[in-house]
Amino acid sequence: MDAFGARKKLIFIVVLIVLFFLRLTVGLSSEFRADVGDERQVYLIGLKCYTTGTWPYFGPDVSSTIQIPGALQGLAVGLPFFVLPIPEAPFILLNILSFLSLCFFAWYCTKRLPDIPGWFVWLWLLTVPWTLNLSTQVVNPSYVLVGSILFFVGAIETYPFLTKKIIPIRLANFMMGLALFWIIQFHLSWVILLPYVLLSFYFQYKLDRRALLAATGWFICGALITGSFLIPTFVKFGLTGGLGGTKEALQINPDNLLRHLNIVEGVLGRFLSFASYELPRFIGNNTAARLAFVRENLWLAPSIVFLTVVGVLQPIAMLIIWFSKRHQRSDWKAIRLFTLATIVLLYISFLFSIKAPLSHTFYVTFPVAMLYSLYCWDKYLAKPFWRKFAAVVIACGIIFQLGLAIHNYSRMSIYLDRKRVSEAIKTNDYRVLDERRPGTRY
Repeated sequence: MDAFGARKKLIFIVVLIVLFFLRLTVGLSSEFRADVGDERQVYLIGLKCYTTGTWPYFGPDVSSTIQIPGALQGLAVGLPFFVLPIPEAPFILLNILSFLSLCFFAWYCTKRLPDIPGWFVWLWLLTVPWTLNLSTQVVNPSYVLVGSILFFVGAIETYPFLTKKIIPIRLANFMMGLALFWIIQFHLSWVILLPYVLLSFYFQYKLDRRALLAATGWFICGALITGSFLIPTFVKFGLTGGLGGTKEALQINPDNLLRHLNIVEGVLGRFLSFASYELPRFIGNNTAARLAFVRENLWLAPSIVFLTVVGVLQPIAMLIIWFSKRHQRSDWKAIRLFTLATIVLLYISFLFSIKAPLSHTFYVTFPVAMLYSLYCWDKYLAKPFWRKFAAVVIACGIIFQLGLAIHNYSRMSIYLDRKRVSEAIKTNDYRVLDERRPGTRY
């Protein structure tokens, strides 16, 4: 029995190592072209920090007048160069962080749902498109996942109607504070988290007023660790200047109401798709580009068709299952209402945002969508047929992701410009690669 158990642990470790390198491969093959997206600009923040030896007071630029304050984005990209001065260094650190956070979340989910197959939870979380394709590439929302997992696990464990007492309440509060001020320096979606913090302290106050002081203390301890990287920005630029114009992002935007009404492209469809095999989003920005991808990779066509159908049916199934009142889990009602409250909060939040409700703008809520989906699949995965089906989906997904990485490697990855990045590192001149956008502060 001991030998069998040791063999299972060894296999488990080997699988995790393979999955880590799969994720790193996908990340290194991701978008890096100068004329597309923010990937190169985020990379340049850290490269500039390393090559100039200056402190990165600000992070990603949201628009020409808005830039996120704090040093964590620049340090997360720049510090790896000091350890390993090669172009891949920031990707390696990011993938270590995202991999470990997903492993923690997988462990937590299996504790909450002990009957769901552990192999499914771990494999699914590490290979689902929204964790494999986004959280592996150097762009600011990728770093949000690390904080969002810590935040929501901590918050959930402080709510009396959701907690399973899997982690101590002190650690839960510490994680919330640490994660909140981590996310603040990467993405403006941190504002969505404030109601969860207030709700947490409200319930902790209701349960034990004397314990609230300790809970606040642990939250502050966590916040000070990551929040300290904001202090130099406000010391140098003052409170108004240090905000980087982020207050401008808060504007009444009734146009987003119309975008909400689209059940597929609005908040609801995008939120549920976080926990599904949403494949088209990652092979092209429009139908023409996606068809071109299929024509160039006909050997992937069967997997693409199969996974696309699965990815469409999953959100529909999750929506239908929400109306089911019978469930083997006693906390099903609480999970349903918590998920609904999150969606309602997103709808309201985007009425006051300059940004449209695109998926990456509320990627911070990924853990809620994923946890809800696992409750949806719990009873189905108790049956052999659905376990086999899940295994086929994951296997096809891995095959597709390898094909996608091969396709992207020579078309859009960092390897198109690796020589220039290497030269920038050697000469301590980030401009060899590219310039930061005009007007960006540093």
